[in-house]
Amino acid sequence: MSNITSTLNTIKQRGEKALITFVTAGDPDLATSEKIVHALVEAGVDLIELGFPFSDPMADGPTIQLASERALAAGTTLRKVLAMIARVRQHSNVPIVLMGYYNPVFCYGVESFARDAAEAGVDGLLLVDLPPEEAEELHPALRQHGIDLITLLAPTTGADRSARLASAGEGFLYYVSMTGVTGTQQVDAAAITSSVHSLQQLSSVPVAVGFGVSSPDDARQVAEIADAVVVGSALVKLIAEFGATPHLLDEVKSFVRKLKMAIQSCP
Repeated sequence: MSNITSTLNTIKQRGEKALITFVTAGDPDLATSEKIVHALVEAGVDLIELGFPFSDPMADGPTIQLASERALAAGTTLRKVLAMIARVRQHSNVPIVLMGYYNPVFCYGVESFARDAAEAGVDGLLLVDLPPEEAEELHPALRQHGIDLITLLAPTTGADRSARLASAGEGFLYYVSMTGVTGTQQVDAAAITSSVHSLQQLSSVPVAVGFGVSSPDDARQVAEIADAVVVGSALVKLIAEFGATPHLLDEVKSFVRKLKMAIQSCP
């Protein structure tokens, strides 16, 4: 069993819900990103999605697009992100999922990336522009090195395809709560309850819900139906606001602790 699934299952067995946070590696710079990751762990995050910046982040709204631009301007590359993860691994075993787009992985070289990512301590990979049906070149390399390929599903995913993808899920299933890009709408937990519960019946791995979760109250509502809650744009906005101040890490930890407290209040 992978580090991701083991961690999330342990939380589920305790009758609790997991908190997953997304930040863009290299925003505002790699040294600060490394400190942010440690702050997230200290504040109680259960799994970290670490975005590697790309020049054309088509699934992301303005907040994460700007974060990618800042990271690229600071000289962030996929190799440097892996080196940062390797340093984090000296202090923490928190599951880390790299999240981004296929182009940087393809340019890196599929076999080389899978090897280097595993050596750095990456647990999973989520590529928003690579459908599972088109991952035949990448998936075997990831599997060989013990890296989970995380699957995205959405309200527009048909029933047959949802069942097929759910049954083959690795690590966790990421259910996108709405159509559109990140950070532009608010999650409607009631509207997705049926779909999330259906996926939980079909999948042997936990189901996480993201997109549109921007506040502790949003997180609590999603935690009532899902196994894990993903918060991204709201945290990235916080980093943009306080990234150049000495208050950044305290603000990050305070926000995450409020999210954690909210989801722990769920029955």
